[in-house]
Amino acid sequence: MKAEISPENRELIDAYLDSIWIEKGLSRNTIESYGRDLEALSNWLETGKGRLLDVNRADLLAYLAHRMNLGLNARSTARALSSARSFYRFLLRENKVSIDPTLQIDNPKVGRKLPDVLSEQEVDRLLEAPDVDTSLGLRDRTMLEFLYAAGLRVSELVNLRMTEINLRQGVLRVVGKGNKERLVPVGEEALLWLDRFIKESRPSLLKGITAADVVFPSNRGDFMTRQAFWYRIKAYARVADIRTTLSPHTLRHAFATHLLNHGADLRVVQLLLGHSDLTTTQIYTHVAKHRLKSVHAEHHPRG
Repeated sequence: MKAEISPENRELIDAYLDSIWIEKGLSRNTIESYGRDLEALSNWLETGKGRLLDVNRADLLAYLAHRMNLGLNARSTARALSSARSFYRFLLRENKVSIDPTLQIDNPKVGRKLPDVLSEQEVDRLLEAPDVDTSLGLRDRTMLEFLYAAGLRVSELVNLRMTEINLRQGVLRVVGKGNKERLVPVGEEALLWLDRFIKESRPSLLKGITAADVVFPSNRGDFMTRQAFWYRIKAYARVADIRTTLSPHTLRHAFATHLLNHGADLRVVQLLLGHSDLTTTQIYTHVAKHRLKSVHAEHHPRG
C-alpha cells in the first residue's frame, strides 16, 4: 500500500516540477514522468526517514537497491536516479539542501535495447498486405518495398522526390538526418513496383498536378506525413497477422539485420543506413547473432 505523501514532500516536488516546466519547456508527459519518479521515492521514504530534505547518499543507494529487488529493470532505475539528480540540483540551487546526495552514485549499466526485428517470412506477409488493385494499395506496396529494399527512415521515404531517383542505375539520393546525403542502391523488385506505380497509380493521386515532384503522393496530391504512413503500416501489420511489436523503423531494422544475416559487411550496412558512427550500426550484429542462436537452438540436434 502506498504511503501518503507528506505536505512538505508534496510542496517540494510541485515546486521542482513548476520550475522545470517554466525553465525547460518540457512536455506534460515528461514532467509527469519526473513527478511519478519523485513520488515513488517519497513513498519509499515515508516508511523510513520520511523527508526528501534529509536524504543522503546511503539512502539513495538503499532506494535503488530496493527497486532492483522489486525486479524493476536497469533502464527504469537509471531514469529514477536521473530524476533524483535533477531534483536535488534544484534543491541545492534553492538553498533547501547543502549537499547533493546523488553525487558519486554511478548510473546502473543499461544495455542498448535490441530492436524488434521481423523475420523474412513476416516481411513477405507485410509486403503482400496492401490491395494492389487500388491506387492507394499499389502506392503503399511500393512504399513498403522501398522501406525494406533501401533501409529508409519513414521520414526519408515520404519526402522522397522524383529528382532523387535514378531509375536507370537503380540508385536513390537520400537526404537524411542533418541534411546529410547518401546514395542507396535499390533492388530490382522494388524498382519494378515503382515502375508499375508510376504508370498506373501516381498520376491519379497527383490530382492532375503534372509538375509535382513528390514520389509517393497522399490522396490529396501532396507529401504524406510520416505519422499517416506509420498508421497505414500498423493497419497492414494487422492484416498480415504480425504479432511482433512494430515501430516506424521496423522495416529499416529488418533491412539491416537481414543483410548481416546473409553475410553483408558491417561498414557497408553503416553506409547504407546513413549512420555517422559505426557503433550505432553494431547493435544489429547483436540482433543477427541472437537470430542465429535461435535458429541453432531450434534446428540443431543438440541445440
